[in-house]
Amino acid sequence: MQEQSLKASFQWLILLGRVSMDESFDWDSLTFSLTPTETMYLTTAKADEPWMPGELRPYGDIPMSPAAGVLNYGQGLFEGMKAYRTSTGRIVFFRPEENARRMQRGADRLKMPPVPESIFVDAVEQVVAANQHWVPPSGKGAMYVRPLLMGSGPVLGVAPAPSYTFLIYVTPVGPYFKGGMVAIDLLISEHHHRAAPGGSGGVKAIGNYAPGMKPSKEAKAQGYAEVIYLDAETHTDIEEVGAANFFCVKDNVLYTPELTGTILPGITRDSIIQLARHRGYEVVEGKVSAAFAMAADEAFCCGTAAVISPIGSITHDGDKTVYGDGQPGAVTVELYDALTGIQNETEEDVFGWLHPLP
Repeated sequence: MQEQSLKASFQWLILLGRVSMDESFDWDSLTFSLTPTETMYLTTAKADEPWMPGELRPYGDIPMSPAAGVLNYGQGLFEGMKAYRTSTGRIVFFRPEENARRMQRGADRLKMPPVPESIFVDAVEQVVAANQHWVPPSGKGAMYVRPLLMGSGPVLGVAPAPSYTFLIYVTPVGPYFKGGMVAIDLLISEHHHRAAPGGSGGVKAIGNYAPGMKPSKEAKAQGYAEVIYLDAETHTDIEEVGAANFFCVKDNVLYTPELTGTILPGITRDSIIQLARHRGYEVVEGKVSAAFAMAADEAFCCGTAAVISPIGSITHDGDKTVYGDGQPGAVTVELYDALTGIQNETEEDVFGWLHPLP
């Protein structure tokens, strides 16, 4: 409570212009957690009407009917993306158009009106610009951007909501790895699955994430960082790592589970595939059995939060595979350095992925 009070007081000082974020805030104290900022973006639309640009408003609670579609039937999506203050001093986004398109695909799957890409990207730009003093200095972290689309209108009976809310809030987060990359230990889940064919596993539906909390907590209680989910049909092929995509490396060839509708088409995943091929690596998208992955030379998972997390070991049904000496593999480190170099503008953006804040 005392920490929350101090943060609230500090934010009021910022609003009054009595402190400078760049000079006074302890950026090294940031972790990957919520630090509320001053401003968010919000717009609403009825199901049969087009989306119109929204407005900035103070960050805070929003009123919602107890019968809202998102509360009763889980009709909601979210995205996760970052804004970076690069080595050049400017603020950039990483492939925000891809987040907009993924949210559109998810909206179609959950029977919600898709937000136009132009409104999505403009909203992201507006809310980051309004909170840009919260974007950490280069190398100290990033601003995490969280767009939400949800059925906010009241509905009784399993049916699409009559109206929808699209909002974005932001928070500064510290670097995922402080003091260097650390390889993580993972446990293959024997009793839980993330998604099944024909379900919503291929979109960022909010309902996909709560069921993973129990197996994740149980794995962490045993000393593992996270769980690996196998496919729900054969229970043999790797699908995802918690909320991250999976890669392994065998004889300098990268392997990753193919997109069949049961795993999320990660933007970081797609970026790694393109980057690896550009650097001369073969990348195979297909079925990746647990047995094959545990015989690989190295492995890693990827997502917005960590970009790339090296995997030090995988345990399956009592058998444990340790990759190398438990340290990040050479290919993993190369790709991490290359991708974060593009995001921080210390490497050339040959793909045109960076979107500068206007």
